[in-house]
Amino acid sequence: MVFVTVTSVEVLGHYRLRLGFSDGSQRDVDLTGELHGPVFEPLADPDFFAQVRVDDELGTVIWPNGADLDPLVLHGDFEPASRLVHH
Repeated sequence: MVFVTVTSVEVLGHYRLRLGFSDGSQRDVDLTGELHGPVFEPLADPDFFAQVRVDDELGTVIWPNGADLDPLVLHGDFEPASRLVHH
C-alpha cells in the first residue's frame, strides 16, 4: 500500500479545506463536527483555522498549536476513528 500524503492546502471557508495529495488527487473536506478534543478547540476561531499549513515531515495538515489530522482519513481511505466507535 502506498502511503498518501497531503501536498497542498487551501482554506475554502471555516472548517473547509481543499487538499492536494501525493497521488495527484484533490479533495474538498468539510471538518464541521469532526474536530473534537482540547487540541482542536482553538480551530473554532476562523483566523486560527486559516493558519493551517502542510507539514512535509508528517505528510499532513497542521496548525500552530500542533493539531494535525490523519492524511488517510483526509484522503477518504478511512473513516475517522470517532465514527467507528459503537455505543
